[in-house]
Amino acid sequence: MTIILDHQQQAARDWFESLRTRICAEFEAIEREAGSDASFTFTPWDREAPGLTPGEGGGGVRGVMKGKIFEKVGVNVSTVSGEFAPDFARTIHGADENPAFFATGISLVAHMANPHVPAVHMNTRYLRTAKSWFGGGADLNPPLPRDDDTGEFHAVLKAACDAHDPDYYPRFKAWADDYFYIPHRQVHRGVGGIFYDHLEGEFDAGFAFTRAVGDAFLAAFPPIVRRRMHDSWSEADYRQMLEWRGRYAEFNLVHDRGTLFGLKTGGNVDAILMSLPPMASWS
Repeated sequence: MTIILDHQQQAARDWFESLRTRICAEFEAIEREAGSDASFTFTPWDREAPGLTPGEGGGGVRGVMKGKIFEKVGVNVSTVSGEFAPDFARTIHGADENPAFFATGISLVAHMANPHVPAVHMNTRYLRTAKSWFGGGADLNPPLPRDDDTGEFHAVLKAACDAHDPDYYPRFKAWADDYFYIPHRQVHRGVGGIFYDHLEGEFDAGFAFTRAVGDAFLAAFPPIVRRRMHDSWSEADYRQMLEWRGRYAEFNLVHDRGTLFGLKTGGNVDAILMSLPPMASWS
């Protein structure tokens, strides 16, 4: 990766990569506890765009594990820069007059083997155009919702939000409820979480909150996995999971802004579409 980063860009990139390392180690530890030797496979990639030599526009690393507990989990990091295409630039915060951009972040989606273990999504990022901001969030996506799992996940995220601004949790929870909605199905993708974007202002404050969101995810999700991963399930439970995964795929292909951003900026297609489940069904 040959792009030159300033102090803030490097700090954000380093944090996202360190969070990736911690998350992957925790997920592999869960696989060991289940008697599995599954591990992540990491594949580096370079951003592709007309006129760019390999590495000139940055790139990332795609991490994927397929195991006994995690049927398919992807944990990706990327750091890219360049210029948006004119039509796409008009849709991006701060890029309508100057199409130059920088983006670094982490994106995670886990699809679980046991229908009683919720799938999950987490993404945090730092972007710079003519403006500079953080965004991201985390949301829980159980095929078979459990109130205690939902409550615990939200409580950890709320505590992280409250430590920075008491308005953050109600605001960002409502944002997640609105964003992770499938209009053509008239259902939410899961049981929510938080979602935030265009968090501008002082870099250190936005960066501190974004780090808190990453730490909160790592505190909230693994305990739920460990509590549910040995639960027995029926064929009907499995069919419910496959149907629900179909809804998840529909959202990510039709409505998810991150998918579009990756495809429009020359990202790695396999890394972008790692969010899709390994198996799904439509009735």
